[in-house]
Amino acid sequence: MALPKLALSATLGLGLAASLAAVPASAATPGHTTTTTTATSAGYVPGAEDKADTDAFIKAVMKSALAKRAKAPSATAAVTVTYSASSAPTYKSVIARSTQIWNAAVSNVKLREGSSPDFTYREGNSSNGSYASTDGHGRGYVFIDYAQSQQYDQTRIVAHETGHVLGLPDHYSGPCSELMSGGGPGTSCKNSQPNAAEISRVNQLWANGLAALQKKDLAKAH
Repeated sequence: MALPKLALSATLGLGLAASLAAVPASAATPGHTTTTTTATSAGYVPGAEDKADTDAFIKAVMKSALAKRAKAPSATAAVTVTYSASSAPTYKSVIARSTQIWNAAVSNVKLREGSSPDFTYREGNSSNGSYASTDGHGRGYVFIDYAQSQQYDQTRIVAHETGHVLGLPDHYSGPCSELMSGGGPGTSCKNSQPNAAEISRVNQLWANGLAALQKKDLAKAH
């Protein structure tokens, strides 16, 4: 299904490339209520790809990143993003593993479970499968679909969708070694670890100097 054109939103699923301007956006069906005005919906399996949607996602991520960093300007401290798994009790241990993976991989942002969360995890049945509804910089929610979690590796699904919350877009055509290739490599792919390019990108997005990074990426996007 082709994606609608959104101003500061995009609908994304599982995937990444080393340069955001070079990666395609993937499709998910819109229509879910988002938790923020700049939220993005993301699905785990590949669909139609549209560069315009990726460009919109880049702009939304950079705008949100600048706002988030302005509230925590320290050059030495990582930004802490709080989540709640209370609405996804079936996957509590899987969410904990995903959190450990990301916290071990990146240095400029840390995830922790707690009250007054920035984003939440939810579970249930959806014809659209698993997805993330997020601004790409720590806010929104991750939805885990029961049926899809029986087909694909659960930790990979959750880590992938969490990657969207941290700012990464999809790259379904990528290999299994790319966490953000999501469901593209098929159900046999069990990798739940972000690769070096994905780790570097998240660290860039959550580091100081975002103004310079924003100018560079938006120049590429156009």
